[in-house]
Amino acid sequence: MVKHRKYTCGLDAAIDVLGGKWKPLILWELLEDPLRFGELGRAVPGISERVLITQLRELQHAGLVHRESHPEVPPRVEYSLTGFGRSLMAAVLPLGEWGERNLARIEAIPRD
Repeated sequence: MVKHRKYTCGLDAAIDVLGGKWKPLILWELLEDPLRFGELGRAVPGISERVLITQLRELQHAGLVHRESHPEVPPRVEYSLTGFGRSLMAAVLPLGEWGERNLARIEAIPRD
């Protein structure tokens, strides 16, 4: 039996889909063009192969990312944003722009 979560508000739902450190960064990299797995791994510094695989599967399951397998030798798999993923990124882009404008101030925040 599939359980569906009830959300308290739209922000709760959006954060559930986008949550975590890596998903927004993966989606950000897919904004312009489809990327292969290795390209994504290089584009998101610090992410392990295992975590990238897991995050991509979760993003696919949520309908944000499309995985296309090309019947070639060697096999070629590309990941791209779906329309649903693009609609989410339209909301995330202003957050990224805010981060860029305030990068120095954010970097200066003391961390434990």
